[in-house]
Amino acid sequence: MKDKDNDIRLNKTKLESKVDRLAEEYIQLDIFSGVILIAEKGKAVYHKPFGLANREEGIPNKRNTLFDIGSMNKTFTSIVVKQIIAEGKLNYNEKLTDYIQGYEDPRVKDITIKHLLDHESGFGDYHKKGFFDLPKEDKTLHAIVDMTRNMSLEFDPGTEEMYSNTGYVLLGAIIEEVSGESYFQNVRERIIEPLKLRNTYLNNLSEIDKDRAKGYYKTVSGELIRNDRYVDEPNPDGGFLSTAKDIMKFYRSYQYDTLLLSKTIKKSDPYFIFVADLPPGKAIVHAGGFEGFNTVAFQIISDDIIIIVFSNMDEPVAESLGMGILSIIRGQEPPKPSLPATQLVYKFFNDRGIDYVRDNFEKLTVNFHPADPRDYILNIVGYNILSEGRTDEAIDLFKLNTEFFPEVANCWDSLGEAYMVKGDTAAARKAYSMALKINPEMETARNALDNL
Repeated sequence: MKDKDNDIRLNKTKLESKVDRLAEEYIQLDIFSGVILIAEKGKAVYHKPFGLANREEGIPNKRNTLFDIGSMNKTFTSIVVKQIIAEGKLNYNEKLTDYIQGYEDPRVKDITIKHLLDHESGFGDYHKKGFFDLPKEDKTLHAIVDMTRNMSLEFDPGTEEMYSNTGYVLLGAIIEEVSGESYFQNVRERIIEPLKLRNTYLNNLSEIDKDRAKGYYKTVSGELIRNDRYVDEPNPDGGFLSTAKDIMKFYRSYQYDTLLLSKTIKKSDPYFIFVADLPPGKAIVHAGGFEGFNTVAFQIISDDIIIIVFSNMDEPVAESLGMGILSIIRGQEPPKPSLPATQLVYKFFNDRGIDYVRDNFEKLTVNFHPADPRDYILNIVGYNILSEGRTDEAIDLFKLNTEFFPEVANCWDSLGEAYMVKGDTAAARKAYSMALKINPEMETARNALDNL
């Protein structure tokens, strides 16, 4: 039987009309604006902007509009680390504490460079409550490194894998320690200048306004909000500005030539070993995103085809649209777009109640970022309902979350908080105790119990 994934059909005439139609379906739901670029062997066969870059001023997106690329930064960071290792100035097995000291958690001494690269360090995210309210100077690379000294690891280094923005900020700090130059200067000299990425900006972004998209996201109730609050300072984990064309050049060089990484490096690198074994027609994905921006690059390695979707609306719209385009290229019917999971759950909870959400949870939550834990969905909606003063209804949602995900400590922690708002201390104590039983290191649950 023929594998449809291997059936690559890049009929340029049909491609344009089908991608136009699919993009329009997303636009009709008001969940997409941005730029789509499809290229074969480095030559664009489809490159179009959609919607507005700035809704307040009515400025449209253009093909050269700058977007925040989010976690695509991490590829830049990993390349610089691997270049420095190839130069003999760093080793995968060296320890984080060889370069940065002063950690409270004694397990940090076991974290290696490889653990940081592979998201196996045990560090969680530094985007804690209140982070986005901090002044600019408290969100720089060095300020975040200082924060990490007081962080407790989520697990022993090397025993598990958990996506970590913190780990890549620490890699940026190590790059500075080893090279004697700033992280940004390393990226500029080692990647931006060799590839002539003339529309990629690394820092001092407050000075850049022309052709720059503003980001937008919707609350669970459907209210459109500009994402200024969530726009981070650029760091090794995210935040560069770039265009779809520059990112195409970057990922093609990363994959196909030796300007960034030599054949020797690639020969022993786990990522390139994995890619070399991919069957014809299969695609790899690089993505980034946060509230109000989502970027993705799908590469069909065997055919040198790349699909890039940049959006200045909430994730996972670029990834969903990119997957739909990938289906079109493979001669398949793309999935129909739907509203984000949290919006659908909120709507149907209000319209039809908790039993409908329980019975139709899978159907309602198709459009949710695949990398995010699914217990987030009811948690997000529950807190929104709680903020509206509907405490009993919020408790119903948090209780349902503990039914769906009984082994997730945060579900019980949220339920405990809702019971506290209601004033039911006995039920709150029981919920917090369950959270601590699952995760004895959970500080929010422990502090809540101490205060009861």
